[in-house]
Amino acid sequence: SGGSLCGKGFVGWGIACAPVGFALGFLLLPATCRVREAAARSTSANNLKQLAFAMHQYAAAHGGRLPPAVLCDGEGRPLYNWRVLLLPYLQEDVLYREFRLDEPWDGPHNQALIRRMPKVYAPPAGLPLDVRGESFGTFYQVFVGKGTAFEDPRGLHLEEDFPDGTSTTVLLVEAGVAVPWTKPADLVYEASQPLPPLGGIFTGESRFSLFGSNRIKGFNVAQADGSIYFLRPGTSEATLRNPVTRNDRQPLGPDWWEPLNPP
Repeated sequence: SGGSLCGKGFVGWGIACAPVGFALGFLLLPATCRVREAAARSTSANNLKQLAFAMHQYAAAHGGRLPPAVLCDGEGRPLYNWRVLLLPYLQEDVLYREFRLDEPWDGPHNQALIRRMPKVYAPPAGLPLDVRGESFGTFYQVFVGKGTAFEDPRGLHLEEDFPDGTSTTVLLVEAGVAVPWTKPADLVYEASQPLPPLGGIFTGESRFSLFGSNRIKGFNVAQADGSIYFLRPGTSEATLRNPVTRNDRQPLGPDWWEPLNPP
């Protein structure tokens, strides 16, 4: 009777409106993708911010010196990297104490700890597998080489060794290719060579969208003072090179963007 007719009415209404709901959902997809992409950019910027802050905490505890990019044994063989050294300053003391600091990153004991990568080193959630790269890989890397913030194997002094100023020198960046987070592997800078690939998270196709490439391509950079910038792929080579070195006496280029998160 009335109840059954009411039920049939609702069923019919639902069937009739289903195509409308589907169409509305499809139209909203681009906006949803834009929100996801913006959230991922913010997450990655916050990761860099945390890492820069941890670098400063490490320096405060070690006579003002940043961590070295790579730790080597007595014979000069690389063991592990700065990401392991930062663990106590990222509230990861338990994990740090489990590392055997006289064993290489891929030794029998330390290799088993790679799968416990802290979240701050991980790419933003939601990336497809082909973007994430190998398991437990990180895009957050530093530049190594002459003139960079990590030139000295002892670790450079934040106040004495940055004549260009910490606000105009790159500390961390989103690299183009992920590497295992404990592996002593970062971005090698040479003045006579092209810059290594950058921006592996946000510059490719179909990262956060069903309709092609990201809406806003680019990559996040953390300066040595803790400020975070988001740079577009069109940023000139000269503008990118100037802040990689700490002592070239060159200002930031005119197409360097305003910081997302001032220190």
